[in-house]
Amino acid sequence: MEMCMGRLARLGYVAGALCFIVSCSFAVFYGVKVVSHKQPVEKGTQQKYKYHLVLVPEELDNEYWRLVEKGAQAAAKKYGVLLEYVGPKQANIDVHLKTIEMAAASKVDGIMTQGLDDQFTPLINRIVEQGIPVVTVDTDTVNSKRLAYIGTDNYYSGYLAGKAMIADTKGKANVAIITGSFYKNHQQERVKGFEDAVKSEKGIHIIDVEESEISRVRAAEKTYQILQNHPNVNAFFGTSALDGVGIAQVVEQYKKPGQIYIISFDTLPETLEYIRKGTIQATVVQEPYQMGYGAVKIMIDIINRKKVPSVVHTDTSILRAKDLPQIRKETGEGR
Repeated sequence: MEMCMGRLARLGYVAGALCFIVSCSFAVFYGVKVVSHKQPVEKGTQQKYKYHLVLVPEELDNEYWRLVEKGAQAAAKKYGVLLEYVGPKQANIDVHLKTIEMAAASKVDGIMTQGLDDQFTPLINRIVEQGIPVVTVDTDTVNSKRLAYIGTDNYYSGYLAGKAMIADTKGKANVAIITGSFYKNHQQERVKGFEDAVKSEKGIHIIDVEESEISRVRAAEKTYQILQNHPNVNAFFGTSALDGVGIAQVVEQYKKPGQIYIISFDTLPETLEYIRKGTIQATVVQEPYQMGYGAVKIMIDIINRKKVPSVVHTDTSILRAKDLPQIRKETGEGR
């Protein structure tokens, strides 16, 4: 009897060790940390949650996506949702897709995520066919079976940026565009909107388009390269939040104030400071909090079989230095 008990104990130890090895191998294989921020569940209170939803961002610790999460958590608290905010710590398409797959395998009630490129379409289709609704946030995959999209009209936001540049430069500028990605849908749409806005202006010429890979360091490198190769460039458009910051860093270092016009995206603290100093002249303002809150509300309506619009566009506007006192009043410095 003692011998049997000893064998069972050893088997239990081996099983536990194998589980540990498998979990470690998973982390090593993907090479990028997948992090989950769960809403805390106190013992005996699980029944208070009506729905279990997952929000999968492109980049977990991105300030923009923290605002999306903040809006989603506010809605989750109001509507009795257990919300998980989980995904790659740094942008990584493979880990992003794997995280969505894992959420679906967990049989959650709904998944909210970006539809960054065509790789997302078959996965989203498969998940929806399994009976789990998918809502795209910030970036849409229009050819997929997702149930709804909520976020910026990215083409329109690029168009707004182009019109702002026309107004601010009086229709005369040699422009370089630094885009976060040549391949991601929302970045492509912003570039296309901008190009369409300025194409009829004879005094505005797009000299170069470069990719930053959504990195401020890369954006700065590309800005320096452009200024070296094209000294006639006197205006920049950055299509992701970090692009504007990278552009501004280089322009401050190598150009006199007022020599280069910059229009950027989003309202990171650094972006607002550059606007305050006059290095960046304007930025496109999105509403990430509104996206997160609305995504949860739409998902609940879908689960309850209510009719929802296929596309919900959140607000988009242009912010300049004169608008800073108002944005401080409404959202605070950290927005």
